[in-house]
Amino acid sequence: MSAEWQTQSAESWKVTFFPCSRAEGEALATIEADLGIDPPPTLMTSEPDLSRPDEWQLDVYLGCAPDDALIHRIRALVPSVGDAAPAIERIEDADWVTISQGFLEPIRAGRFYVHTAAHADALPANMVAFRIEASRAFGTGHHETTAGCLTALDRLAQAGKSFVNVADIGTGTGLLAFAARALWPDARILATDIDPVAIDVTAENMTANGLPAEAVVLVAADGMNDPRIQGAAPFDLIVANILAGPLIALASDLSATLSQNGTIVLAGLLASQADDVLAAYASNGMQSSARIDSGDWSILTLAQAP
Repeated sequence: MSAEWQTQSAESWKVTFFPCSRAEGEALATIEADLGIDPPPTLMTSEPDLSRPDEWQLDVYLGCAPDDALIHRIRALVPSVGDAAPAIERIEDADWVTISQGFLEPIRAGRFYVHTAAHADALPANMVAFRIEASRAFGTGHHETTAGCLTALDRLAQAGKSFVNVADIGTGTGLLAFAARALWPDARILATDIDPVAIDVTAENMTANGLPAEAVVLVAADGMNDPRIQGAAPFDLIVANILAGPLIALASDLSATLSQNGTIVLAGLLASQADDVLAAYASNGMQSSARIDSGDWSILTLAQAP
């Protein structure tokens, strides 16, 4: 590392590793990486050349100058880069979170349009728009799993499904809870997350989208074993966009808190993991009623087996 990085006063920095593998890039979109610094960094993964789909890029926006130890921790997120040196850039007088948001183009999923402030001036009149900024929590809509969940929810509404008690487990930014409220405005909506930061982010996003405080009940909880969640059960719709391992671990609890003839939407799992997830829920009386495959990811809609 050059002496310049260590001695300059840091404001905003970008560290870029390219190429990393597609699997690493997609995995980083589903986790919160702890790099041990405050404020937390913003991680952006992208596929810069569509003709080379297996070569992805990791950009890390930092509020501090990176030292050797931090570069080592970032490198560990993308082991495929080996000993390749990163590109390191100091961004003068810049808001690094805002810069990262510039890469986020609006997403259309079903009737939903998800955008950042950079695209707030051209909202389509025929769609339900939500402003969700690049965030400390997962679920901006720009990953296949979240966008797929929006599509799955929209399809349930198009099929005439009606729900009165909805739980969004692992809410992240709150986007899926907001979508459920837009589709079923009379429903009670509960949004939970294991990370209290995600609950704070969801509350901020409710304000940004003009939702009243009572529109979504927010609970920071690990899984379903919380008296506030149990007291609100049973749910006729449960949405869980997390990861395959936790989805399997929660199969019994989610199924047990579902009302008769209820529906579960699961996401955050790779297509290669779908059979294992389905098996866990089948053993709890659930069966697949619809499936969306988006890239390497699957979004499963489940109903109670007859």
